[in-house]
Amino acid sequence: MRTSPSSRRRRSYLSCLAAALLLTTGAAVPAAPAALREVMFVGNNWAGTADVIESRGSFAHVGRVNIIPDKDDRLREIYLNPIKLAFFLGIRNGPGEGHDQFVDDMYTTPDGSSVVASRPSFADVVSIDLTTGRVNWRFPVSGFRSDHMAVSPDGRRVAVSASTSNTVHVLDIVTGQQVGSFTAGDKPHENVFTDGGRYLWNMSIGEVNTDLDDPGWDFTKGDRHITVVDAATFQQVKVIDMRPRLDAFGRRDLSDAVRPVAFTPDESKLYFQVSFFNGFLEYDVASDKITRLKELPKNPATSDDRTTFVNDSRHHGMSMNPAGTKLCIAGTMDDYATVVDRATLQQGTLVPAVKPYWATVSGDGSACVISEAGTDQVTAIDFATGQKRLSVPVGDHPQRVRIGHVPEGWTGPAAG
Repeated sequence: MRTSPSSRRRRSYLSCLAAALLLTTGAAVPAAPAALREVMFVGNNWAGTADVIESRGSFAHVGRVNIIPDKDDRLREIYLNPIKLAFFLGIRNGPGEGHDQFVDDMYTTPDGSSVVASRPSFADVVSIDLTTGRVNWRFPVSGFRSDHMAVSPDGRRVAVSASTSNTVHVLDIVTGQQVGSFTAGDKPHENVFTDGGRYLWNMSIGEVNTDLDDPGWDFTKGDRHITVVDAATFQQVKVIDMRPRLDAFGRRDLSDAVRPVAFTPDESKLYFQVSFFNGFLEYDVASDKITRLKELPKNPATSDDRTTFVNDSRHHGMSMNPAGTKLCIAGTMDDYATVVDRATLQQGTLVPAVKPYWATVSGDGSACVISEAGTDQVTAIDFATGQKRLSVPVGDHPQRVRIGHVPEGWTGPAAG
């Protein structure tokens, strides 16, 4: 495409001005921010990689990042420390289902230069440079396992659950420096920033790696509650124990271990899953009460033996469309996903999926994207119709799926 003489003169003038500034001040003119491309990161838990795919449309493959380029160094540390080794093997034989857990959660930095990921088996959080594939920084969490994360609305802080120390660390996403921390319930899990980043909610799930899953042994699962803190001071604002609220709702039979959650756009309602249950509940924040419950169909082929559920989660994964009118539910042990109308709680088509383990929203808000850990793919489901759009292959045992950004034209790191 040809440019006009006036455009050429303007560019020439700006170039001369920049050169003049450089000569007179000795300082370079700041470069314009690099153009960014919105994508989705899919964490391949067992492979230690993250697949990067389009965030909408075809969800085509863009690139792949090695999240464990320092694997040999980390394993050397672990094998030289008997206590670390015991926990490392415990993670492999417990939540890892016989595999090491190398990638749990991921978010990109605001400038799209790096991806920050939690690595359960290595009990840390790392920043990986998306150009070189190398580690920028590493933050070892307290205890012996890292888990779910959340990024603040401004993209500058990331919260990570340290599941064996009952602690949530909050880090500067660029430097990796801790800016605060707080104590949560037993086995902190999901984290969510609310009110524009003013508050941080953490949901603790208790012990999920034993076979003491009969309701009569519920007391062995530990202290499970929601902890809400001020995200600036990290002081506790309130604690929400769902046990008395479930009892008041008439469901003493349900676990009070809150799993994945979804807030309405105005944050007046919280939808949440609990251990062992094929469905979800609605919690009204202002009245502090559980207001509705939705029980979803059981798969006749799924055993009701609770000890066979992956980490106590019959259903694990939910998201809400931007309008707040539809919920997408991952029926993990029942091998389906479905879109539920929020007003009526009527479920749509049960879309077959093998061990769906997470649900998120496409970049354009039109589709729910689930990870199918059993078939190593992600599947997009239309929020409007409830029908499957397509599936794309990813790496070994995908779990968390997050929207992120990479530089325009990026196709993967040059190294690593």
